[in-house]
Amino acid sequence: MARILVVDPVHPDPQAIASAGEEIRRGRLVAFPTETVYGLGAHAFDTAAIERLFQAKGRPATDPMIVHIASVSQLDALAQAVPAAARDLALAFWPGPLTLVLSKRHVVPDSVTAGRPTVGVRVPAHPVALALLHSAGVPIAAPSANRFSRPSPTSAAHVLADLQDAVDLVLDAGATPIGVESTVLDLTMSPPVVRRPGGVTLERLLEVVPTVMSRADVYADETPQPAPGQLLRHYAPQHPLTLYVGTVDHLALRLSEDVRSTVARGLKVGVLAPAEDLVLLAPRVAAVAAAGRVVTRRYGARRDPPESARDLFRALRELDAEDVDVILAVGPEPEGIGAAVIDRLTRAAEGRVVRA
Repeated sequence: MARILVVDPVHPDPQAIASAGEEIRRGRLVAFPTETVYGLGAHAFDTAAIERLFQAKGRPATDPMIVHIASVSQLDALAQAVPAAARDLALAFWPGPLTLVLSKRHVVPDSVTAGRPTVGVRVPAHPVALALLHSAGVPIAAPSANRFSRPSPTSAAHVLADLQDAVDLVLDAGATPIGVESTVLDLTMSPPVVRRPGGVTLERLLEVVPTVMSRADVYADETPQPAPGQLLRHYAPQHPLTLYVGTVDHLALRLSEDVRSTVARGLKVGVLAPAEDLVLLAPRVAAVAAAGRVVTRRYGARRDPPESARDLFRALRELDAEDVDVILAVGPEPEGIGAAVIDRLTRAAEGRVVRA
């Protein structure tokens, strides 16, 4: 099993951080918290460590990784021809949940970037992640610390449930505060394109770079991808999931009909929804719920989108651990960070979306 060091999320123990930094320099794998989700880190320039990271996750070589750095001063060591917009965005959002895709320098191994000439870079905002980067003294390549295509980990327990002894050290600093991954903005495109919505909303990006566009591309497994999170199946539970989007009243009616019809087929249903939707749904499915054929999990509330993002992967993992046959999930409003939640649930559902 992995060695676990519990650290304070704001003032981590310097000895624990020094030990983790040494592990990174030695080519070991260290799971650590960021403000978004837990990452599985390796020395970004150590190709043997990167290969082991891919094996630990079961991650395809076509899926690039984000390289984490301690400060914007390290950006030019990894990227070339850095546009002025990148420096404006870094000034506005770093440290923070924004990854910038830029033209890479040769020092960045092709295995990190799926063989593409670009690299995704960010400075994380979590005190533990920043302390680790400073201690290690090297850039750290770090995808999410889970088995590939599974829901992302927002606690050390999630990391251990997925990776067990495939990771050498886990820095446990409790739950991550944002709960969904960083926004990935491709600055090698004109205009710049949001490859993955995340912790920095499109609305905030537009305040700095008014030409930014958002689009949801889907890539095949064998195609080298421009950014993480581009496959149709990603963030997925073990049980098949269907996503429901629409107005609250219409969703409650359609979802209750589908819950009852699914139970009538002899299946047990898991429902994942914001608080307001569960309140409307409860009386409509009371009979089948009383018979033990429905399990519900709340993730946040429509009135509090950041709470929904923070709760999403935890609630999805909890529901997936129940003895259900299918999961029916309700999406939030698609504005702000809700766009990131919709993206994660759409890919968890492999595109199975019901619009009510």
